[in-house]
Amino acid sequence: MREIQFREALREAMNEEMRKDDTIFLMGEEVAQYNGAYKVSQGMLAEFGEKRVIDTPISELGFAGIGVGAAMNGLKPIIEFMTFNFSLVAIDQVINAAAKVYSMSGGQFSCPAVFRGPTGNAGQLGAQHSQNFENWYANCPGLKVVIPSNPYDAKGLLKSAIIDPDPVIFMESEIMYGDKGDVPEGEYYLPIGVANVVKEGTDVTIVSFGKMMKVVYAAAAELEKERINVEIIDLRSVRPIDYPTVIKSVKKTNRLVIVEEAWPLASISTDIAFTVQKNAFDYLDAPVLRVISGDVPLPYAPTLIEACLPNAAKVVKAVKEVMYVKK
Repeated sequence: MREIQFREALREAMNEEMRKDDTIFLMGEEVAQYNGAYKVSQGMLAEFGEKRVIDTPISELGFAGIGVGAAMNGLKPIIEFMTFNFSLVAIDQVINAAAKVYSMSGGQFSCPAVFRGPTGNAGQLGAQHSQNFENWYANCPGLKVVIPSNPYDAKGLLKSAIIDPDPVIFMESEIMYGDKGDVPEGEYYLPIGVANVVKEGTDVTIVSFGKMMKVVYAAAAELEKERINVEIIDLRSVRPIDYPTVIKSVKKTNRLVIVEEAWPLASISTDIAFTVQKNAFDYLDAPVLRVISGDVPLPYAPTLIEACLPNAAKVVKAVKEVMYVKK
C-alpha cells in the first residue's frame, strides 16, 4: 500500500489500461496541453501522444458525439467533462445515442465509452456549476453510473468502467481530487454494482455515496461518543444499486438513514427508501429518513451553502430521530 491522491488514482487507472490497449483514448477540454483542468491527466500527453490524449473545443455535444461514434466503431473513448453541469449540452448523445445503441441495433453495436468528470458542489461556484445529475443518468436504461468516494475505489472502479462493454457515467468531485488514501501497488479491479459495507454496526444503517461519505464518517464519529453504533454502506454505484446489501443491513439494524447531495424530488434516496420499505417493511422500527439538499438552486454565500447541503449535524439529528422514534 501507498498513500496517493484521488486524482493520481484516476490517472493510474487510465494509464494502466491505455498501456495495455491502444484502442483506448482520452478526450476532453484541456486534458492534453494543460494536463487536465484538475491535473488528473498530468503527463498523459507526453506518454501517449496527441492521437490518444486529445484536446477538444468547448463543445460537449460535439466531442461526446465523436466519442459515441468511435465506440461504435471499435475504439474505447474516455470522455472527460470539465464538470457534469456541462454534460447537459451533450445529454442527447449520452441518453439518445450511447445508452440506446445496443438495444436499438439488436446487439449489433455496443458503446464501450466512459463519460467522466466532477459533479456537485465544489465551493462558491454558483448554481449553474454545483448541481447533481446522477439521478438523471441513473434513470436511463443502458447506462451504468459509478460514484467513488476514495482513491482506492476510484482506481478499481475506473479500470472496470474502461473495460466495460456498456457506456459508464463515472462521477467524481472537484473537492476530492486532492484527498489521499491507501491504494495498493499494481493492478486491481472492483466490480460495478457491489456496495461496500465500510463499517459494521447494530443500531442504524446509513447509506450514501461519493463525497457525502465524508459527511457520514464525521457523523458516525460524533454518534460513537453517545454509544450509537451505525452501520455504513458506500453504494459505489447508483446504477445498478446493490439492494441486497442494503436490505440485509436494514434487517439487522431495523433503521435506515440515506445521505445524498441532491434535490429531494425523484432522487436516488427516494428509490432506496421505496425499495427498502417494499422489501423490508416488517423489519423497520422507524420511518426511513433522508438527509438531502434544499429544494433550491445552490446559493453562492458560504453560510447559505452550509444551510442547504447535508452536513454531519444533520445526519446526527436524523439518526437520533430514527433511534428514539415514539412508538
